[in-house]
Amino acid sequence: MGGELRDSHGRVMRDLRVSITDRCNFRCLYCLPETEEAANFYRTRFDAVRNPRPAASVPIHREWKPKSEILAYEEIVRVVRVAAGLGIDKVRVTGGEPLLRQGVEHLVAALAGVQGIRDIAMTTNGALFHAKATALRAAGLKRVSFSMDSLDRETFRTMTGRDGLDSVLSGIRQARDLGFSPVKVNSVVIRGMNDHEVAALAGFARRESLSLRFIEFMPLDSSRAWQKELVVPAREILQILRKEFELVAVDQSGNPAETSRRWAFADGSGEIGIIAPVSEPFCGHCNRLRLTADGKLRTCLFSHDEHDLKPLLRGGGTDLELEERLVELVRHKEAGHRIGQPDFKQPARTMSCIGG
Repeated sequence: MGGELRDSHGRVMRDLRVSITDRCNFRCLYCLPETEEAANFYRTRFDAVRNPRPAASVPIHREWKPKSEILAYEEIVRVVRVAAGLGIDKVRVTGGEPLLRQGVEHLVAALAGVQGIRDIAMTTNGALFHAKATALRAAGLKRVSFSMDSLDRETFRTMTGRDGLDSVLSGIRQARDLGFSPVKVNSVVIRGMNDHEVAALAGFARRESLSLRFIEFMPLDSSRAWQKELVVPAREILQILRKEFELVAVDQSGNPAETSRRWAFADGSGEIGIIAPVSEPFCGHCNRLRLTADGKLRTCLFSHDEHDLKPLLRGGGTDLELEERLVELVRHKEAGHRIGQPDFKQPARTMSCIGG
């Protein structure tokens, strides 16, 4: 095998996000907003923009896949091995919540053994991290990112549908103690919900020597309740931060495909970044692909087309045929998403089903 995964826009793919389950034990209001608090929040925001459709009446589009349709670990490793032969060198294990799937440390160990893969990371909500942390580190997991949108217990519960702040905080500190580096925290910022905590979250990252990423609210929720008015744009987040902290821009010239714009605190402790797919799209340098838990390849987070690899994986396809299929699909990767454009349509599946 050989060659590379180059699309028609000249971008070369290096990063593969691998979802291993579509299930999640949280009900975050920007993904699976099923709690009364989430419905109330969206209902008041619909009223605020004079939209007659209350969130509680919006149908939830979600379809858990049966176990038979979920890729086995061996199938995942095969896809990664073939992709690595085409230049993929970074893998991020995601969900849903990846730690809901049994034996995830065995998958990590297998991925660590794939020639060409130099970096294995995971995104988790942290609720189950404590039980698996040591095994994951020993298996070869190098980096871990935690989802934590608030430091206030009630706001955290409203945003996630769970009273899990203490577990996440404990997991973050455990990851740091075990030598994961860097330890990242992802915070989705929603106007009227947690935007008042931007400075507090940054201060937490500074005190704890973490890399914190603020993420703009994206249209990937199951209730279709996303509104652009609820997005806190990157420039506003940065203005808030600069009022509280002295920030130094991080040199990112060596990695133009990074999703976040990054700043270090002037005292050298911790780092913050802003991921702004809505207000400042970074599609022109995108080098990422996504493999869903049920074996679909997505060439963009907001793709409307998914490409099922299971017929090849389970129908006797050779590695060469799988390689040729990946090359073909990547060649037609979208130039970019169309958030904010009149013809934008939200993907049929939520972030939980797509994979982070």
